Amino acid sequence: MGRRILNEALRKMVNAEKRGFATAQLQPISNTMASFLNIMKYRGYIKDFQVHDPHRVGRITVELQGRINDCRAVMHRHDVKAKEIEQYRIRKLPTRQWGYVVIMTPNGLMDHEEAIRNNVGGQVLGHRDITWWLGSLEKRLIWKLGPGDDDPTFANTPLISGPSREPSAEEHDDSKHMVMVSQLSGEDHDLLKMQPLKRKKKVVKRWREEWADTYKWAYVDVKEGTARIFCSVCREYGRKHRRNPYGNEGSRNMQMSALEEHNNSLLHKEALRLQMASKDKVIVDKPIYVKALMSKTAGTIVEAAVKRDPQEFEFVQCVQEAVHALERVIAKNSHYVNMMERLLEPERMIIFRVPWVDDRGEAHVNRGFRVQFNQTLGPCRGGLRFHPSMNLSIAKFLGFQQTLKSALSPYKLGGAAGGSDFDTKGKSDGEIMRFCQSFMNELYRYLGPDKDLPSEEMGVGAREMGYMFGQYRRLASHVQGSFTGPRIIWSGSSLRTEATGYGLVFFAQLILADMNKELKGLRCIVSGSGKIAMHVLEKLLAFGAIPITVSDSKGYLVDEDGFDYMKVSFLRDLKAQHRSLRDYSKTYARAKYYDEAKPWNERCDVAFPCASQNEIDQSDAINLVNSGCRLLVEGSNMPCTSEAVDVLRKANVLIAPAIAAGAGGVAAGELELLNWSPEEFESKLQEAMKQTYQRTLKAATDFGYQKESPE
Repeated sequence: MGRRILNEALRKMVNAEKRGFATAQLQPISNTMASFLNIMKYRGYIKDFQVHDPHRVGRITVELQGRINDCRAVMHRHDVKAKEIEQYRIRKLPTRQWGYVVIMTPNGLMDHEEAIRNNVGGQVLGHRDITWWLGSLEKRLIWKLGPGDDDPTFANTPLISGPSREPSAEEHDDSKHMVMVSQLSGEDHDLLKMQPLKRKKKVVKRWREEWADTYKWAYVDVKEGTARIFCSVCREYGRKHRRNPYGNEGSRNMQMSALEEHNNSLLHKEALRLQMASKDKVIVDKPIYVKALMSKTAGTIVEAAVKRDPQEFEFVQCVQEAVHALERVIAKNSHYVNMMERLLEPERMIIFRVPWVDDRGEAHVNRGFRVQFNQTLGPCRGGLRFHPSMNLSIAKFLGFQQTLKSALSPYKLGGAAGGSDFDTKGKSDGEIMRFCQSFMNELYRYLGPDKDLPSEEMGVGAREMGYMFGQYRRLASHVQGSFTGPRIIWSGSSLRTEATGYGLVFFAQLILADMNKELKGLRCIVSGSGKIAMHVLEKLLAFGAIPITVSDSKGYLVDEDGFDYMKVSFLRDLKAQHRSLRDYSKTYARAKYYDEAKPWNERCDVAFPCASQNEIDQSDAINLVNSGCRLLVEGSNMPCTSEAVDVLRKANVLIAPAIAAGAGGVAAGELELLNWSPEEFESKLQEAMKQTYQRTLKAATDFGYQKESPE
């Protein structure tokens, strides 16, 4: 066991040298290993090493300096007396300048030179005693490792070569499973004088400029006198990880295969996601008006919001759209101005630190948010979002949207939102559990059946809600209220996750019914592939529609034959296994996956954007109009930019805003407390969406919106 552990440790050092790493991590460790590293350090083969936590399993960090080409353990035992060491060295190491034999003596671990000076013998290989050779025995005349820094003859030592000889039977037995460094004996020097010197040409690998065209992130810099390749993305956004030299000390491996390996690594992809999430947002430094014809009163409300929160881009955009939609209401009832000013300021904003520990024992810190926007109608209810882009602006925007949704629904609930900039992708169940428990350690003080009831959002599913609910139950010592998302036995309803997606389709069916149409036979495009999008597909199939697209962060998938229940089940399996939608086209030949594209140019009758905010810009809206879309039902919060809304209105495309169409989740929040059966729950949900639609239609008629604007 000891020989194997030590041999594996030394092989790690050799592999680290070959891959161009500056350090090597050895684990587990032993006292013999530390003594051996001391000899290597003394002889100049390593720069330094540090021992961490030696009383347990322990770990040794070795600083390399490019002098080790091979290093292995001898897998046999051999005793040697002090007077026999020189003969043993001559027989095993046919040169004085190359390599060392390390012997365990009564005075400790020594190399053969020190043992000769001290006139002491020992075990070449005994119990916990290992003999090591630095070098190679593959061919006796090829040197794998040069002499140490302490050898003054190195500068004048020629690298010579000659014919190899077969070892004797005794030497063969002694050298089995070991590696040695060798040089010719004195008799062979005379033989070499009669033969021409032949040297193998060394191939020097250098950086090629054309690599920068393929790998935009790669660049070369000099560090410690050596040219190294760095990754600009990993150095700025990536984690400091020992397996990612491109983001730390740089890689000395000048090979295109190494660049390709890093380009496909999980650490590099994680850094790319963080780079995309942290792109600079537009900072509003002066009042912006959604419409040039906006009244002075409405413009004052927007101007005040911009002045108070100039850097909260998402929240300011949401306020602009809401004020523009309510402009005629504000003009007709001037006392609504003061109400809007109070409504735009949240009742409570909570920002807190979330420390957690990963599986390697390293500590991390994220930021948590919870914005309880308004509790006028009842206790707050809103989602928790775990995503690297999460910030206070998005939390306020989601909380404001949730407040308006609750006001439209027939149930008495307030609005809230929150989450963290924690990324669940690539994390283990243990890491997610520890984060959720730490998150709830602070947030539980502000939750309760009459205060705030959190629900699922992007990056938060039944697993995350279950972890948080368990921690809340331990801290609060009761299970009153409801954490939407956990299974039924944890007080969640039977159709809670389906409510938002089903509600979108119910709302679309109500709009089409007023136009004497129905969903049956209509081509529908859906963006996103999360919970809402999957449930939209299910209910569209139930109404006889033909959904043809889904999308993810890399592109979109289109199936001209339309999805069916079996295909939707296959899509769910792909998402559960964290596979790309591209794999769908490998099973269904007529389907196509388009990279870095959106589905809005596909021919359709109805569109359901269910991915994220601002996913439809002006050019996407033009594509929707040209593709024949007549109805757009917003599934995600604020999926259209202001410019996109203008284009759709001018083209007379009906828009069902998310505040009304996405109210199914709000209705489910109230219905789930009554423990309905699945059939009763769906019937009540359909009735709630009908009431929301009728209230929306009545308000539009009362304020004169219906004639000019279909929504």
